[in-house]
Amino acid sequence: MAPAIGSRRLTVLREFRPHGLAVEEADGEGAPGARSPQDYDYFLFDPALAASPVPDPGDGASVSGADGDHELFVRGNQIIWSSGSRVHKRYVSPNTVIMASWCRMDTISDALLCVLQVDTLSLYNVTGEVVSIPLPYAVSSIWPLPFGLLLQKSTDGGRMVSSSSSLLNARDLNRPNKEYGLTYNVSCQANTMETDSKANGAIISSHLILKHPLEEPQATYFEEKEKLTMMKDFDEKTIWTSDTIPLMASYHKGKFQHSVWQIDGANYQEAMNENTMLPVSCDISSHKCTFRKIWQGKCPQSAASKVFLATDFDGLPIICFLLHEQKILLAVRIQVDDTTEEAFGDIKSHMSWNIPAFAAVPVVVTRPRVRVGVLPFTDILVLSSDNDLLLYSGKQCLCRYTLPTELGKGFFSNCGLNSVISDTYSDLKITSIADAVEGCINVTCNNGLMLRCSLRKNPSSSLDEHSTDVSYYIRFMRETLETLHALYENLKLNILRKEDLGCLASLLCTIASSLGEHTYVDYYCRDFPLNLIEFPSLASTSLRTPPSLFRWFEYCLHYGCDSAKLEDIPTLMRKQKVSALSWGRKVASFYSLLLGAERKGKKLSSGLYCEVASGSARNIEELTVLAMVAEKFGRQQLDLLPVGVSLVLRHALDKCRDSPPDDWPATAYVLVGREDLAMAKMGSARKDNGLWNNDNLTLMSVPYMLHLQPVTITTTASDIPISEVLNSEDSDSVYKPIEDGMEHIFTSTTQLRFGHDLRLNEVRRLLCSARPVAIQTPTNPSVSDQDLQQQQLWNFAQRTTALPFGRGAFTLATTYTLLTEVLVFPKLVLAGRLPAQQNATVNLDLSSRSVSEFKSWAEFHNGVAAGLRLAPFPEKMLRTWIQYNRPSEPNFTHAGLLLAFGLHEHLRVLTMTDAYRYLSQEHDITTLGLLLGLAASHRGTMDPAISKMLYFHVPSRHPSSTPELELPTLLQSAAVMGIGLLYESSAHALTMKILLGEIGRRSGGDNVLEREGYAVAAGSALGFVALGHGSDAFGFMDTFLDRLFEYIGSKEVYHEKHLNATTADDQSGNTGQMMDGAQINVDVTAPGAIIALALIFLKTESEEIAARLGIPNTFFDLQYVRPDFVMLRIIARNLILWSRIQPTKGWIDSQIPETVKTGVSNMSEGTIDSDEFDAEALFQAYVNIVTGACIALGLKYAGSRNGDAQELLYAYTIHFLNEIKHIPVRTASILPKGLLQYVDRGTLELCLHLIVLSLSLVMAGSGNLQIFRLLRYLRGRMSAEGQVNYGLQMAVSLAIGFLFLGGGTHTFSTQNSGIAALLISLYPRLPAGPNDNRCHLQAFRHLYVIATEPRWVQTVDVDTELPVYCPLEVTVAETEYYDETNYCEVTPCLLPERSVLKSIRVCGPRYWPQVIKLTPEDKPWWRSGDKTDPFNGGVLYIKRKVGSCSYSDDPIGCQSLISRAMHEVCDMPSARCSNKPNSINHSANRIDQLVSTYSANPSLIAFAKLCSKSWKNRCNFREFCSPVLYECMSKDRPSLLQVYISFYTIIESMWEHLKIGHFPFYDSLFLPNLKLRPCSGSSRRARLHSFHGRAGMDASNRGAARRPPPCRRTSARLRPSITQPAAALSRLSAAHLPAAPRVAKVELPFRLPRPSVAQPVVAPRRLRSTRLPAAPRVAEAELPARPCSLAWSSDIFCLFSPTWIAIDTS
Repeated sequence: MAPAIGSRRLTVLREFRPHGLAVEEADGEGAPGARSPQDYDYFLFDPALAASPVPDPGDGASVSGADGDHELFVRGNQIIWSSGSRVHKRYVSPNTVIMASWCRMDTISDALLCVLQVDTLSLYNVTGEVVSIPLPYAVSSIWPLPFGLLLQKSTDGGRMVSSSSSLLNARDLNRPNKEYGLTYNVSCQANTMETDSKANGAIISSHLILKHPLEEPQATYFEEKEKLTMMKDFDEKTIWTSDTIPLMASYHKGKFQHSVWQIDGANYQEAMNENTMLPVSCDISSHKCTFRKIWQGKCPQSAASKVFLATDFDGLPIICFLLHEQKILLAVRIQVDDTTEEAFGDIKSHMSWNIPAFAAVPVVVTRPRVRVGVLPFTDILVLSSDNDLLLYSGKQCLCRYTLPTELGKGFFSNCGLNSVISDTYSDLKITSIADAVEGCINVTCNNGLMLRCSLRKNPSSSLDEHSTDVSYYIRFMRETLETLHALYENLKLNILRKEDLGCLASLLCTIASSLGEHTYVDYYCRDFPLNLIEFPSLASTSLRTPPSLFRWFEYCLHYGCDSAKLEDIPTLMRKQKVSALSWGRKVASFYSLLLGAERKGKKLSSGLYCEVASGSARNIEELTVLAMVAEKFGRQQLDLLPVGVSLVLRHALDKCRDSPPDDWPATAYVLVGREDLAMAKMGSARKDNGLWNNDNLTLMSVPYMLHLQPVTITTTASDIPISEVLNSEDSDSVYKPIEDGMEHIFTSTTQLRFGHDLRLNEVRRLLCSARPVAIQTPTNPSVSDQDLQQQQLWNFAQRTTALPFGRGAFTLATTYTLLTEVLVFPKLVLAGRLPAQQNATVNLDLSSRSVSEFKSWAEFHNGVAAGLRLAPFPEKMLRTWIQYNRPSEPNFTHAGLLLAFGLHEHLRVLTMTDAYRYLSQEHDITTLGLLLGLAASHRGTMDPAISKMLYFHVPSRHPSSTPELELPTLLQSAAVMGIGLLYESSAHALTMKILLGEIGRRSGGDNVLEREGYAVAAGSALGFVALGHGSDAFGFMDTFLDRLFEYIGSKEVYHEKHLNATTADDQSGNTGQMMDGAQINVDVTAPGAIIALALIFLKTESEEIAARLGIPNTFFDLQYVRPDFVMLRIIARNLILWSRIQPTKGWIDSQIPETVKTGVSNMSEGTIDSDEFDAEALFQAYVNIVTGACIALGLKYAGSRNGDAQELLYAYTIHFLNEIKHIPVRTASILPKGLLQYVDRGTLELCLHLIVLSLSLVMAGSGNLQIFRLLRYLRGRMSAEGQVNYGLQMAVSLAIGFLFLGGGTHTFSTQNSGIAALLISLYPRLPAGPNDNRCHLQAFRHLYVIATEPRWVQTVDVDTELPVYCPLEVTVAETEYYDETNYCEVTPCLLPERSVLKSIRVCGPRYWPQVIKLTPEDKPWWRSGDKTDPFNGGVLYIKRKVGSCSYSDDPIGCQSLISRAMHEVCDMPSARCSNKPNSINHSANRIDQLVSTYSANPSLIAFAKLCSKSWKNRCNFREFCSPVLYECMSKDRPSLLQVYISFYTIIESMWEHLKIGHFPFYDSLFLPNLKLRPCSGSSRRARLHSFHGRAGMDASNRGAARRPPPCRRTSARLRPSITQPAAALSRLSAAHLPAAPRVAKVELPFRLPRPSVAQPVVAPRRLRSTRLPAAPRVAEAELPARPCSLAWSSDIFCLFSPTWIAIDTS
């Protein structure tokens, strides 16, 4: 179905018949039956194509054709060149003509007629001279080029075509396009060619080029990879060339693809490949003809039936392929680069599209005299499959052409057609088009008739000669009037086209006057009264009412869209996709949707066409917004509409602003002023491109809304006073900037969250290891004092080496690096300084102590901390960066860096070659870091290459024939743990069996003391493999559980026979079981087995397994269980019974067996003698049970910041601390007193620090000040008492890092993998020294990274791009423990886990609401860069309401309340016009400051500055602007600013005209904007008697001022003050002031200062009535009955009918 477009008539010139047939008949050769009627061919061409001779004027027989086209007629070996009835030339060839074409050579000015024969190529010039070139090879076709002739050789390239071949049988190719040539007898032979012994390139090449008649054809080449290769592909058939620009189109029948080639004849001197280039003879020119492919496209199994060149609407050339089978026209747009010296340089493919077409030809119609370079501006005429003849300019369809039907039979009688044809003429259909020359074509009808037609009306055509019906011109004029009137109505809706509108009105008045259309003339004169001078009166011959969009708007607003007359919308505007009238169509369609029009697809009930974007619409306003988005009608376009028209649409946008649907496109959110939702919709894309780089978003936004650049906040440590950073410990040191690995932590976000105190500075100080520690010694030290210094240094060294643990957690993923930056590792300074001796430095002497490589593991942890602080970055950059930072010699620091990258899953980018390169260094710690890092990066993938590498480092898995390898136990432990990480949650049976055996196998390493650590690693790995699978992980292997419980020491064995057999089999390896005699060494195997059971049955609620892990119930049995194993059993039992963990003291008491509880209670009260049982064992078990329960509680509520869990763990911490040393903090008694009498201090310290670690797990990332003070006290207490233990310091350091995890941006997850990683990291056996790895490998302490999640979110103001405070309402889904819960957080904050998070809502009165709805899923938090992340990587954009200050500037909302009374400042005497310059500057500055304080809207700020500074001398205007600014800010409608200013300028212009007596006005288009309906919705209207007057009104006159008094004359000497334009622009009354928002009691998480001065809110005063001075009387114009603001209520409407102002000129 053809599109709805205009229609034109073809101009029929004559019936077409080739003139060559007439010439043959005249010669007596065309008798009927003498020749076959189809063994000839012809083509028409433009005379400019050939150097046509000038016709002889004396030749009477020479009569030029009606269309001036020339014809080349070919039959057999004869060629006839004619024009009309004149024959220019006859050519007779010795052989049958295969193909003929016009061509121009480089050095020859005249065109040559190139005639291809079987073995000869003949070149004829216009004078008749001929040059014959023998062809030693078969040529199938010739093609003209701008600089020569292209010869296409046949498929075989050898055997000649026999001259006696039948002409019809030899033709097997379609005829090419008529512009350039004729395919008459093309041969495609299947014979092969015998290669000439002489290596001649012209023989081998499939395409040849002839540049001069006297030269031989040269071989052609194509450019490939900057080399020239000879064109030898005979399947690449040429189907078209251009004689204007060097282009060729070809079809490859083997590849089924079309190609476009650029042909270049430049001189190439580069070396050629000997394999592909044959040497050419010396007589061939060095100017090679090369082809370069610029486009290719797949196609059906046949070549395009027609190819031609046209131009796009902007003049760029396009190549058109007519694909007959598909019935489409493929257009390829090419780009011409004219930067080179040649006429056409580089041509590149740019764009392509398809047009449905059955036939197509190039025509010159729309711009016949326009040339683009050397090309004419060519359109495309397409015949569709529905027999519609359509004219296209590029891809734009312009009109439809039809055969004329209204001329009757006169034309046919004059043309000599018979009556049968003339009777059926009205039923003819066009079946084909061909032979296009300029604007003429041949049209073939369905009855076989061929007509020569013109697309441009020619006055000399036969149609005009025989047309006598003058009604045609009248109809044409009326159609012109209707078309231009539609354009007139379209331009009336654009305020910038007023000048064009005036010119068009004058033209339309002339046309309407000539047609006698009085109503039209009257309509235009009402808009432009000056036209009355030229058209004073006119007799009316028609009563037609011209269509009027303004009248249609008025009826729609009064009575609805269904009641309005469709005749008021121009007919042309109701048609689909008329681009010239799209502006008016869009506005009218928006009104239709807004006022109740029904949609049927893209058609509205009002007869208009409208696109609607995807998205839900709950009301008509939202539907209108989607339509505006689809039609690309944004705020820039709204500003171009008349004020009255745009006000309705602005009101619709405002109604959708509060809570738009969630599924709108980003452009819709920008349109309604919700850029924050647009940023959230765009997601990660806006990070790279920015919001305003998108053309669609820029179109929807206001052009002058240039967003402010974010302000840089100085947050570096150097900006903080020294006294605030240093405490008493470092008060004597000189503060200098130092690279401690934490200098980047101070950002705008962390300052916003923790900037109200110095806790971050204190954390940085506590975790800094790059500065010497202060040592307090006497001023004059003695020899004994020096020993004391070394002792203190040794104690501090224990603490310093443990600091990287906390620093790594504190700086986790908080900074980025560049490829050119070398990672800087903070120093580990073990020296001290003496403040009493001018900070003299004292180094630690390790020679007197037997400590080997004291700093080795500390350097390893330092490398881990440095690597953990790097956030994820691109993979390619990471691999390059790792190689760039790889040291020449392996060291511990780089080994730690590898582990850190593995924990961040960065080592996925390393290849196996990179891994083996590290392994070949044979550095144990580097290998350890690499193995753990690779396994952590490939967690759960079971990668075979990584698995093979890990198993290689487990000697027990080596074949017995393999020589025994000496591998350190630490390396074996790391490999075993890596296996567990690699096979995480896979329940791989063979891996589980191997790891089960490794728990009880003695390590083959060099240090037998580390075998417990190896067993723990194997048990943890086994737990990882079967994580959370429970009994399902074992399948048929029933002995697994028995073996694990035997490792624990349980007496319950159910499969003893199978157990013993399995044990014997396992003992056949090269290492033995950990047995002492016949018993298993439970002290070694129990921890690993307990951890394995805890992880395997994690959260399975298995009562059976939990019961078997119970605590002994008798004193006797209790003496045979190690206390630390009791702690592990408690942890394991509660991890299995996960859901029963409760943050209550009663739950912790329930974990203590009744025997232990009774015994401890009686011992504390002294009622039982301690000689009856082992009291120490009893109390040891008691404290370990409590500690284990606290650890389980910490794991259950890790990262939750649960208040009950925090209070409970804090209370236990304080009680344990009180047992060690009395502190003033008091809490309720929850522990028995006197624990230190029965339990050694080391155990109490261990329990204390494990509970502190558990407490930090619960409050991870929160930075809780109370817990931080406790941790700082623990750190300082141990330093002061001189009892510094490395393991305890490591616990404190980790606890500080956990508390400020990732600078407050990360927290812990309670998913299975996270709990397993935390359990291994917090393994309750702390090392005794920096090199202690006996019970637990220290590298495993960093596995907590697996459990971290960046659940941090910050809110950023979308206008200023600065982070701000904002209250969020967090909704947590219902669980089995609690109902659905809502609570409030203030950003920046941490969010709950994804499994319980249901929704996030921006609440509070200062920011626009925003809701993010989520589906609770048991999945990890979104990764960085995840496109599905609803929080965009932790950034939530919000938009502040105008009139409210940010919470940073106004914490309690006092200033925001004052902003509601900002008009009081504007009404103060200092703000009014005064002759004193100081008062003017003061008031101007106050307005500027107030606007910039309460609004971030750049348009309001810029206008306030302009009003305050640039218009100082226009006091009245500034006084008018003050209440306008107030209303725009108080109601958060900046777009009202333009509305008010437009009203002001309209009335001021009217007053200026009246004042100088210049009347009538140039136009009255402003009047519809002044016709407003009041907000009350009443039909009663007031009459405005005055436009200007003095502002202000006394209180006594307020009641009488409801209706303005009648107009009265005043003295002409009084100059009125133009301050308030009409009552509609008056200031708001007190009733219009919105209520102040209720501020929450606590809006921020810290104490805020009390405001010093409370400023009252005073209602604004009303204006006095305004009066008009003596001037020509003006009739009453309609305005609201009472003073009102332009409040956008639901019933505000604009009325648009033009209203005359009657002028009394007497």
